[in-house]
Amino acid sequence: MERFFLILALATLSSCQLSNVIPADSYSEAELTSPIKSEAVYENVWQRISINAKSEIENLDALTLEYVNLYLANPEQFIKLLVKGEHFIFFVLEELEKYNLPPELALLPYIESNYDPFSISASGAMGLWQFMPATAGIYGLQDTWWYEQRHDPLISTEAAVKYLAYLHQRFGKNLAYTLSAYNGGPTMLEKQIKLNKRLGKSVHYRQLKVPKQTQEYVPKFKAILELIVNAKEYNIELPDFPDRPVLGQITLDGQIEILAFSEFAELQPEFIYKLNAGYTKWASPPGKTTIFNIPIELVELLDQKKDQFSQANQINWVTHKVASGDSLWSIAENYDTEVGVLKKVNYLKSSKLNVNQELLIPLSNSNNQTFIPYQAHIISEGDTLWNLGLKYSISPNEIAKNNELKMTSALVIGRELNIGNKNIYRTINSKKRTILYSVKQGDSLYRIANIFNIEIQDILDINAIEENQIKPGQVIKIIIKAF
Repeated sequence: MERFFLILALATLSSCQLSNVIPADSYSEAELTSPIKSEAVYENVWQRISINAKSEIENLDALTLEYVNLYLANPEQFIKLLVKGEHFIFFVLEELEKYNLPPELALLPYIESNYDPFSISASGAMGLWQFMPATAGIYGLQDTWWYEQRHDPLISTEAAVKYLAYLHQRFGKNLAYTLSAYNGGPTMLEKQIKLNKRLGKSVHYRQLKVPKQTQEYVPKFKAILELIVNAKEYNIELPDFPDRPVLGQITLDGQIEILAFSEFAELQPEFIYKLNAGYTKWASPPGKTTIFNIPIELVELLDQKKDQFSQANQINWVTHKVASGDSLWSIAENYDTEVGVLKKVNYLKSSKLNVNQELLIPLSNSNNQTFIPYQAHIISEGDTLWNLGLKYSISPNEIAKNNELKMTSALVIGRELNIGNKNIYRTINSKKRTILYSVKQGDSLYRIANIFNIEIQDILDINAIEENQIKPGQVIKIIIKAF
């Protein structure tokens, strides 16, 4: 096959935003199929995709060739892009097969999010598949204080495949239409198809008057598929992703702190968060059980030790929704805890509460449910209740109360003071989450700071950025506060 290429600089592909949601009156669940499992054995996921692909890529249009060359201009970056799908692409293929969908749709997250479950667009689309809130709601994706299922790589995939199956059926199994509808919305696409029919024009997807992003969507998709199907011709060595499960799950009792589990599994916290990106806080959601996605080779080993770990590491915390008449004092008394603790763990700068506001409430694991403050401080020269209060962000009166002191009492050098619960303070330090964010066209430090509700200076400090300059395609670290 003879192909001609233009040498272009590698550009970052913009992510999809599901701006059009399915009308409630037109949505219907796609039927789950029972495909006959092929007995074919594939060397890897790329071969599985290439052999069974339904897309026509023999005659590539000019725009598709353009995107092909964008990748060929920097093949190392292309490989790095593919590597990001390592832990999830097999699961995606398996879900697609349940609906007899073309396997090449497993490449879509590369366009949507670079296969990054942490991905958040400037418009608020999230996860591998870049679900907007309204579309996510249609497919039952939960969004709670603890858990955002749009970020969950497996659960969001199940929802996205259902959506793709619906679109595939709605548009007569036309793959180009399916892709265009996924990007631009099915209602918009149908209007343009009907308009071209009425005007006697071609209804080929390239002839439809759709937004520029949608016009480019199919060519971007075909470009990636072209490079995978014809990798040898392009002298591209694809990463070795076996056609078998790479993820398993472990179920633990109760609510579990992420850092504690990472120590138990002997895996980096960042890796645990990547596999379980739906857990947006420092711990799993409160409940009877917690499910963690982990490398499949660890499942059996960790299963053998999980009971002992769960008993020792369950977090007994609850969320309280503020009702009319509630105050910090009444809530603290009800849960047998301290006002200062409630302020600390919920990052409250004042005692003012709003109705329906959710507060994190720590509960003791003891039978009497009494919260016992415990963090030691050894008094040194110059210490006062006031400067210790500032140091530990706690009221001086509470320090005095915890240690049966009067506010006028002299502090004895060398004496141990109880400041607060050491576990509370340890988890506060861990209630931050580092993610990677790819700078988009039009982004500014101000805009990014607003998206993640952080200070511009925080971005500058962690990334050692000088002169307040960022550029599209640049990957920066973002520290997300848990509360």
